[in-house]
Amino acid sequence: MRLAYLQKFSLLDYPERIACVVFLNGCNFRCPYCYNASIVLKRRDEIDESEFFAFLDERKDKVEAVVVTGGEPTLYPDLPEFIRLIKRKGFLVKLDTNGSKPNVIRELAESQDVDYFALDIKAWFDDYDKATGVSGFGDRVKETAAILMKSNVEYEFRTTLVKPFLSNAGFVKIIGFIKGSKAYYLQRFDSGKELISAEGLSGFSREENEELLKLAKASLPGTIVKLRGFY
Repeated sequence: MRLAYLQKFSLLDYPERIACVVFLNGCNFRCPYCYNASIVLKRRDEIDESEFFAFLDERKDKVEAVVVTGGEPTLYPDLPEFIRLIKRKGFLVKLDTNGSKPNVIRELAESQDVDYFALDIKAWFDDYDKATGVSGFGDRVKETAAILMKSNVEYEFRTTLVKPFLSNAGFVKIIGFIKGSKAYYLQRFDSGKELISAEGLSGFSREENEELLKLAKASLPGTIVKLRGFY
């Protein structure tokens, strides 16, 4: 495992839990609006696993959960064992994923070693090549979303509201596909971050964001729907 960075405290990354966040180096996507560019491109200084687990031993009484994120954690064959080691220390585990490895997600959901999943749905699945900068992953992400909706685990879906990759028509298709899901978070685009490439990108206006939120709430009864981020 290549651990890029450890955020030692977070009240935002695991719902209603005090968490730490461990970032894994590397990703198979090249989403232009990704704000973890240094991690995706493996430029972040790494920390030893022994250092990470020593931190967990020290914080057992202060931290309830560990968020495993990236980059893309499912690229690592040792991810299931890494998560089991965290679980054995008594922590809840949340996994952030781009959904490109549905078989890995299925294994983790069935084993129930992961307590909470967060899946980014970056665009309608037919538009994934442009949104991710790579080809051939739309159907895999669609399969991952279906696995989570059929599972017994806790999960959320997330979509960053960024042009030109997310169209109104694509958004309508997304919310139609995820009907019956547990939670869907719309994320405002932040152009102030260290992005892969900011060229040609723009966020939706405040009014557009609110309209998409209203549409999602009306179309997804029984689903938690919220807008994240700041203007």
